[in-house]
Amino acid sequence: MRKQHRFLVTVEHIGTPEAASNPPRTLQFEAESHDDILAMVPRAMQRTGFDVQTGAAFAVGLKLFGEVMLNHRDTPLFAGLAPHFADFMRQLKQRA
Repeated sequence: MRKQHRFLVTVEHIGTPEAASNPPRTLQFEAESHDDILAMVPRAMQRTGFDVQTGAAFAVGLKLFGEVMLNHRDTPLFAGLAPHFADFMRQLKQRA
């Protein structure tokens, strides 16, 4: 069994300019990854040149999506995407 890092992911909708008075809504779930997602954010920012907000969204979203795809690799939904995703990840990891 591979080592799993466990995370509690929280997404809080803090409003829109049009509806600033609406109460916040929150989605919270647990996720596992064979990588430390928090350690990946600085590397993603370095490899992409994204700012902190964009780099965090990119790294966390990509890692969560990749883990779902890896854990459900036999699902037909991912059949056409899997080879392209693997190529994308190789290209990303090769960036300095």
